Amino acid sequence: MADFQTNSAWATLLEVDPGAPGRGPLHGRLTRALRAAIRDGRLAAGAAVPPSRALAEELGCSRWVVTEAYAQLVAEGYLAARVGSATRVSWSPQSPPPRRPGGAATAQPPVRYDLAPGLPDLRAFPRRRWAEAVHSVTGSAARYDLGLPDPAGHPGLRRTIAEYLRRSRGAETQPGSVAVCAGITDGLFRICRALRAEGITDVAVEDPGWGRLREAVTGAGLRVHPVRVDADGVRPDDLRRRDPVRAVVVGAAHQFPTGAMLSAQRRAELVHWARAADGYVVEDDYDSEFRYDRRPIAAMQGLDPRRVFLVGSVSKTLSPALGLGWMVAPPVLLPVLRSANAVAAPPPVLDQLALATFIERGWYDTHLRTARRRFRARRDLLVRELAARVPEGRVAGTAAGLHILLHLPVGTDTAAVVTAAAAVGLRLTELDAYRARREGAPALVLGYGNIADAEIPPAVALLRAALDRDPAPPHPHHRRGG
Repeated sequence: MADFQTNSAWATLLEVDPGAPGRGPLHGRLTRALRAAIRDGRLAAGAAVPPSRALAEELGCSRWVVTEAYAQLVAEGYLAARVGSATRVSWSPQSPPPRRPGGAATAQPPVRYDLAPGLPDLRAFPRRRWAEAVHSVTGSAARYDLGLPDPAGHPGLRRTIAEYLRRSRGAETQPGSVAVCAGITDGLFRICRALRAEGITDVAVEDPGWGRLREAVTGAGLRVHPVRVDADGVRPDDLRRRDPVRAVVVGAAHQFPTGAMLSAQRRAELVHWARAADGYVVEDDYDSEFRYDRRPIAAMQGLDPRRVFLVGSVSKTLSPALGLGWMVAPPVLLPVLRSANAVAAPPPVLDQLALATFIERGWYDTHLRTARRRFRARRDLLVRELAARVPEGRVAGTAAGLHILLHLPVGTDTAAVVTAAAAVGLRLTELDAYRARREGAPALVLGYGNIADAEIPPAVALLRAALDRDPAPPHPHHRRGG
């Protein structure tokens, strides 16, 4: 593992600036920089690249960015990863071209079981109803609907979303305050462009949190400040110490990845902070529809529509392939939001009209009710299997969403566990991949949205085997599984 320390200037070698706006997602820029360094011989075959944690600290980015880049280059054949050993360069300019993913041979076996978070049940996508909605609007769309689209989104969908959010999320909104976007990341990027136009330069994000939200903030040219999250959600005391910060992105109903729900007291504190700072709260409403212990929690946007944005999408309820989302903006910022994103294109109009029809006919509510029952049963099955096979683990974040946290004994090398699992076809994600500070107890983030019920027992059996390969000393209550 010492090889990589012979070259301490990785930030200079790779020429990746996490704070630079534009130029695509940071993990993609790092992937291209590493690939270029290998292709031109600056990284020689056999050389070890830094551990993901070390390179993330060197570059000033999240560990998720580095692990995504490494995984892509392993799949392409430029890097080779082995359990218990450094990840090394496996190609040189004198070598044959590396095999691309999907070729005759791959660096990793195909994924048999997917416990990574981020996807709904794609098998259960309502194909017939969606096709019926598309067919209906294709035949009934007015002539003017087929012309140049409204940059804010089709008025019919904006009206439908406003009514849906008032009814289901307790939001305070009118069609004029709704804008259609391609999803939460796209919506956040547009909001950050508007905040920048208002003179806001620094935005707080939750730590741990979804890496692509951080990328959206930096991509809009703003500085990111991670703020800690505990059992009651984001910590306002940590936020108040970030003096330049005038905006914060929060998952109020269900924080990713911890699963925390922002307490009523902290919601009120955040709104008070936004008023005092002349700033804004951006509420990430990414999977709030899936609550299993009570009715879905009302959006905090209703506390102060003048200071809170609400951003949502159908990526976790229907499919990310649809590319359909929405923003609810404070009225005073609507002109700025539109002028700051003048060239941003809305999703295709017929898709917007199809979603409006899908919601208006009650099919969306029916789909959500069925999905909640399915996901609740699947969550219960996963928790039972983990209790039986991984008794040393502690499960958290079960009340809502499409993933849970599996806390593991201190000393567990979760990166090694993820690598060992990948070698046998099980996709896992460690909590460190979402941490900006890269500190805290070891844990895995286990998604159950897009795995079949019958696949959960064998998936947990492979997880048990991967844990058994971890060289960390056993926990006092550690018991081997079958």
